[in-house]
Amino acid sequence: MVEYRQIGYENRQLAREDFNNDKVDAGDIGAGKRVTVLYELVLKGSKGDVKADSLSYQNEKPKSDSGREPAFLKMRWKTPAGSKSELASLVINTSDQLAAFTDGSVDMRFTVAVAAFGQKLRHNAALDKTSWQTILDWASNAKGRDEHGYRHEFVGMVRTAKNFN
Repeated sequence: MVEYRQIGYENRQLAREDFNNDKVDAGDIGAGKRVTVLYELVLKGSKGDVKADSLSYQNEKPKSDSGREPAFLKMRWKTPAGSKSELASLVINTSDQLAAFTDGSVDMRFTVAVAAFGQKLRHNAALDKTSWQTILDWASNAKGRDEHGYRHEFVGMVRTAKNFN
């Protein structure tokens, strides 16, 4: 992987050196609640725009010759009554990668449309090359089962934003 970017929570980013420090919190999620975290990954050899400078003291060679493990995810959390955090980690394999955006689940594609909409409203430079029409298409094509009409309502909001711009 060449670079990654967490989407959202920019004001709650945890410094790398604080990851294992239980006295430093980056964001609290109440017990029984869920959160979805999205990352943009730029894989080696992809056509993505690399925005970050390379690290000064990092060996550029991947640890694995196979290239089948482009990312490694680590998460920490505390139980409601706990004071010491627990660690969970997960290897992200290339076999987890989809060939195309349209191969993703309806929910994943709709989630991406919602995240893109929020970033576009905030004039995030990462979305400069993504048009309002593209976001509208993503949302429209990923409405899926919409029991309460929320996704339909969201598509209408994207259409309104597109017409204002």
